[in-house]
Amino acid sequence: MDKQITAYTYIGEGKVVVNKRLIFYQEKITTFAEFIKSLYKQEQLAYPKFYKMDSLSKLGFISAELLLRNENPGRFKPGSLAVVLANSSSSLDTDLAHQESIRNRSAYFPSPSVFVYTLANIVIGEICIRHGIKGENAFLVSEKFNPGQLQEYVSDLLDNNQAEACICGWVEILGSNFKAVAALVEKDGSLASLKTEYNPLPFTEAALNELMKVN
Repeated sequence: MDKQITAYTYIGEGKVVVNKRLIFYQEKITTFAEFIKSLYKQEQLAYPKFYKMDSLSKLGFISAELLLRNENPGRFKPGSLAVVLANSSSSLDTDLAHQESIRNRSAYFPSPSVFVYTLANIVIGEICIRHGIKGENAFLVSEKFNPGQLQEYVSDLLDNNQAEACICGWVEILGSNFKAVAALVEKDGSLASLKTEYNPLPFTEAALNELMKVN
């Protein structure tokens, strides 16, 4: 069977959609921090380390958390689940915070808790630690959303038996602008054990583009 998107999460424009179902909406967004905190509390997540993460990691972490919520933790064999994410600004949002902490030489105090997140792929590490994922992973950076690049990279992993399934998508935040789309791609969508009425989509560039425009 062709590769399929068996679940997805969309976060943007003040709303959160999981498998076509709107689960959260905030009409007036004050800050990303308040938005993501409200979402975390509504979903009753319990992961204390979440509060120590930078904004990019929080966004990616919750995207994956909601994406995998209905999955049986033992459904994927060790090492069979990959993670491939992308964005356009890498870890710039956190880099700027780190730069601010060292800018003033008279009050020079770089924060180790900020510095540790000045790599975009740390968000993948947080997701993998949380869900015990030991498969292939990569973080791609492109000027804008590039569905062809994602589709090609993930397909290569699955076609060459480097993974049976992959979490892939776009996780972007810079200042007050943020957006995340996460999709679970599987070789055989018929094996999905989702507790949802969502019908799998073929894993194509067109489908990825459509998920970026969920409304």
